[in-house]
Amino acid sequence: MKELYDLVIIGAGPAGLTAAIYAQRSQLKTLVLEKLNPGGQILLSEKIENYPGFSEAISTQRLMEQMQKQAENLGMSLEYEEVEHVSQQTEKKVIRTNNSEYETLAVIIATGTSPGRLGVKGEKELTGRGVSYCATCDAPFFKNQKVVAIGGGNTALEESLYLTKFAAKLYLVHRRAMFRGEKILQERVSKNAKIEIICNSVAEQIYGKEQVQGIRIKNLKTDKISDLDCSGVFIFTSPKPNIEFAKDFLELDNQGFIKTNEKLETSVKGIFACGDVRKNFLKQVVVACGEGALATHITEAYVNKIKGIEYK
Repeated sequence: MKELYDLVIIGAGPAGLTAAIYAQRSQLKTLVLEKLNPGGQILLSEKIENYPGFSEAISTQRLMEQMQKQAENLGMSLEYEEVEHVSQQTEKKVIRTNNSEYETLAVIIATGTSPGRLGVKGEKELTGRGVSYCATCDAPFFKNQKVVAIGGGNTALEESLYLTKFAAKLYLVHRRAMFRGEKILQERVSKNAKIEIICNSVAEQIYGKEQVQGIRIKNLKTDKISDLDCSGVFIFTSPKPNIEFAKDFLELDNQGFIKTNEKLETSVKGIFACGDVRKNFLKQVVVACGEGALATHITEAYVNKIKGIEYK
């Protein structure tokens, strides 16, 4: 007979590791599955300045190592396997990975997102060295410098405005003639003296030796190629939620994020979601950690109900 877990947590980023910490403290029989290395997308940034409790910027690597160590010290069981499918059998959930199959009473999905990448030369090599996907995380590192932002939706416009609090100059590059973001944001961007809008253009290459030194762009109407000197390139194309294994099983929004209620319950009973993979309003490490704690708290009550455990 297969081992039955109380809880399987899929993903070991900030949300998943926090969920694991709370699960161990609640003495739930828990397994964490992670296909790569613990940490998640935050590791794309070298440092984080807005995580509570640190008076100075802290290495994201160090922060995630500490989260992992804390969970391990409490007895976290972690397997490096990629989840391929999730299904339901009565009250049990069956999770199939590239290596094995697990049965559990409850599941917390904390798989996060993958950044919407451009796929141009230099992007991968310079990620974390001037190429960023999060202004809130990295803007302070570009104080009084020239940066480029790429995108045309609400996120691109909002993050560009935020970047101007630090950068001396910002080039906003968009492939279309008009932005897709809200009109009020478009108006704010157009009135910002630090922002130069470059429409009908796409990135061709990001270049630099150890750090970003510039970006090569192409005008889609004239085919003209030009270079922009800059220290940072912020890419705000739509992030992709990591939910391939359950996209036909759970209710998602039109961007592919998992829909939940205020208790972080998905459309399938016994499956919860937290962090960036969930449809929420702010994708930050501190938010993911808070949701991870809440998800486990709600899950514990669900598991106890199945087991017939009641607290008086």
